[in-house]
Amino acid sequence: METDNEHHGMFVDPDFPAEESSLFCDYTTPLPKLLGDVTWLRPQEICKQPQLFPDDPVEAHPKQGILGDCWLLCACSMLLKNQHLLNKVFPPEQPLWGDRVYHGEFRVQFWQNGRWIEVRVDDQLPCVNDTLCFSRCQSPRAFWVALLEKAYAKLHGSYERLWAGQVCEAVVDLSGTIAVRWSLKGAESPQQPKDSQTQHTPNGMRLSELSLELKERCAISCCVHSAPTGIPELGQYHAMSVMEWTNVTTTTGEQVELIRIRNPWGRRSWNGVWRESGSGWASLEPSCSQALLGRTAEGEFWMDETEFQQEFDEVTVGCPLSETGHLQSIYTGSYLTHSHQIGGRWVKGHSAGGCRNNNTFSINPKFWLKVCERGEVLLSLLQYGHPEPPAEGRTQQHSHLQAIALHVWKVEKKHFNLMRTLNKPPLVSHTHAYNREVVVPTHLNPGFYLLVPSTFLQGAEGRFLLRVHSSCSTSLSVMKSPPPLQHCSEGEWETLSSHGCWSVGSTAGGSRNFTTHGLNPRIPFTVTYDPGGNNVKVTLCQNRPENSLHAIGFHIYKVPDGDSLLSPGAMSPVVSCVPHAHSQEVSVFCHLQPGKYIIIPSTYQPELSAHFTLTFTCRINRKAMQSQELLGHAVQEVSCISVMRR
Repeated sequence: METDNEHHGMFVDPDFPAEESSLFCDYTTPLPKLLGDVTWLRPQEICKQPQLFPDDPVEAHPKQGILGDCWLLCACSMLLKNQHLLNKVFPPEQPLWGDRVYHGEFRVQFWQNGRWIEVRVDDQLPCVNDTLCFSRCQSPRAFWVALLEKAYAKLHGSYERLWAGQVCEAVVDLSGTIAVRWSLKGAESPQQPKDSQTQHTPNGMRLSELSLELKERCAISCCVHSAPTGIPELGQYHAMSVMEWTNVTTTTGEQVELIRIRNPWGRRSWNGVWRESGSGWASLEPSCSQALLGRTAEGEFWMDETEFQQEFDEVTVGCPLSETGHLQSIYTGSYLTHSHQIGGRWVKGHSAGGCRNNNTFSINPKFWLKVCERGEVLLSLLQYGHPEPPAEGRTQQHSHLQAIALHVWKVEKKHFNLMRTLNKPPLVSHTHAYNREVVVPTHLNPGFYLLVPSTFLQGAEGRFLLRVHSSCSTSLSVMKSPPPLQHCSEGEWETLSSHGCWSVGSTAGGSRNFTTHGLNPRIPFTVTYDPGGNNVKVTLCQNRPENSLHAIGFHIYKVPDGDSLLSPGAMSPVVSCVPHAHSQEVSVFCHLQPGKYIIIPSTYQPELSAHFTLTFTCRINRKAMQSQELLGHAVQEVSCISVMRR
């Protein structure tokens, strides 16, 4: 990268310059009050002998400046508890001040949409009156927090874009873990309505149900949505870090759980009974009180569990990550040693079917999850954030996010009727919510499961990442949808799929040119509705690499009434699709009268083995399921009328 001679050979980042464009985006926050007052200084211009990390770990904790990014600083505190994560975010052995090769450039890594990306910044930092005006370390000589904040601001486009956010998003971005939010209040949670007919995510789990070991390993923060009674100087929406949990016994034998909280403002700001001079300490042995009070650093204070529940509105809990990258479940404590992730997108007119209120729900992206043995499974759907939220909507909490949901159905893979399955209540789901990521924890038995991620609004576009962490062996793959039908938008259609194989010596009979044709697999299906015109589409897809495809085709035979032993050699097919080309798939869109049929798929030459998928899309005379789904609430199943199909 180029350097600037005016800065004595020091690196100057041309993509995030020391200018107002890096500070502000739309001037809608209190930040523009700094206009004209900000100067950009390098650490060696701010203090003597700057450090990346201080010698005393306590002084490494972040302290909030005039930027409203307490949510990011809570995630930074998490890094100080996990050296392997800190090394991932801040790769070690970077040239520092005083090193001969130091030239003012730093590399910071963030987890974004399933992978780690590197952000490079120079060390020019915004200051007012020669002092850092945004976040910094407790030690005035340490600069890891200020540099990480700058890199995160560059990732988002400006410092102003860091004003207000969700702790769970920052925790994920700094670790790649999965984070959940739990309400501490008694109000009904949008994740699990009381009238739900579906097994939804267990938001009812209480923080107190976490073991002490998990509480110490998890990244936990607490948030207030309005000014709490015990912290009168707090305004709305402020996040703090949970630093420690401990159980103590009072002089009367009562068990009390105490929680050490850290306010990123750097002030204790607590008027409860466990404040530094509070009455609570008199109930403990003096040595115990002194030991606990001696552990509080600047900006830290103690409170008991009752006060914690009363003062805070919600907590964010990030799953611990082992050094090998395995998630530890916050629900059972088990390590989820198997993981998969796969990306997808919602495309208007193709795969953006919306919620279950819409008869286009079935066109949403679909995925197979195969579970090999019963185990704990943690599913998450993460939508890619839009880089530029609408300018007029920055005051809206979720202006740049879609309301998303994840639904799971148990299915039999080889006998799968898509529409009939989707018209049933899902086995487990997360209702539509304006979250960047929704999480579904569950336990699943062996078998196949259909996963359908969706947006609430039909036609809403976006990209997403589907993640699966499990204690048991699993596999995750895309369910290939049949190609869209032409000129058949009216009426109701349903799709079912059948999977089979041609096996050498038994079911690989070849085309009708060979006497062994009748050995091929036979797939029965029934047509129930004939409104006139084309009413059936059949697609045969061979599951082989593109460089080793067979020539394939199929014939459709009408089964005579009362004849269950159809002999293809004695009859002519009513429809044939026999290009016998070396194509991945062949299909036909045709008109069939109501009745029973058999499809015989084949390769052109006999004795060729391959697996195949046969997909039927048929027009049906049925009213679509009527759903009444509201944001954050379970779908109300009003009607579920389906035609049994074989």
